[in-house]
Amino acid sequence: MTSEVGAEHRTSPSDAQIALTTLPITKRAVVTTLKKRGETTVEALAEQLGLTVSGVRQQLMALERDGFVAFSEVREGPGRPRHLYRLTPAAHGLFPKAYADLTNELLDYVDDADPELVARIFDRRRERRIAGALARMEGLDFGAQIAELTRILDEDGYLADLERSDDGSYIVTERNCAIFGVALRYGQACGSELDFIRRVLPDAQVERIAHMVAGAHNCSYRIQPGPNRLLSAADSDE
Repeated sequence: MTSEVGAEHRTSPSDAQIALTTLPITKRAVVTTLKKRGETTVEALAEQLGLTVSGVRQQLMALERDGFVAFSEVREGPGRPRHLYRLTPAAHGLFPKAYADLTNELLDYVDDADPELVARIFDRRRERRIAGALARMEGLDFGAQIAELTRILDEDGYLADLERSDDGSYIVTERNCAIFGVALRYGQACGSELDFIRRVLPDAQVERIAHMVAGAHNCSYRIQPGPNRLLSAADSDE
């Protein structure tokens, strides 16, 4: 049984007032870890960060007061419930979103003047990223290509990491969407991202298995050797 508790019912801080880099280093570490892990316990946070449970609990209480953390109570039989901590929507605003409001406003003006031009703008951005990624990945073997792609995505603000699955496939996970605000309004942004990954890995099968715009905690891609398929119209809504 789960009950919802926490800061999401309070007035949230403005994104313009607070950024991740302005938080004290320990709070920043807690927020970043929660961003990567999703829901987790205070004990798991303490173990990963190398801090005491009481110390992490104090940080979580302060972040809850600030409106950045909420928790769920999970009952698993008799005894005290466990608390699972997570970030609130206000906390997600601490991470870079590539000036979504301004970008959307400008794209709206372009869309009003010439709807086809919006698609061409996303195409040009994708082609620029493809050229840069291919130059960095040239000559690398398959696994090293995916590792380099993950570094590129991380540098672009996606808080990306890479795991190797038991079946031999690779899972690239983006814990932050640097273009989330734009993607909510313009589906071409998500389609462009998926096509970018497929184009820079021409000898791979790339499948999106989690999607923030669809409500997931992150965007994840399963990558394995095999015939590539270029982006179809339906993929923009995957």
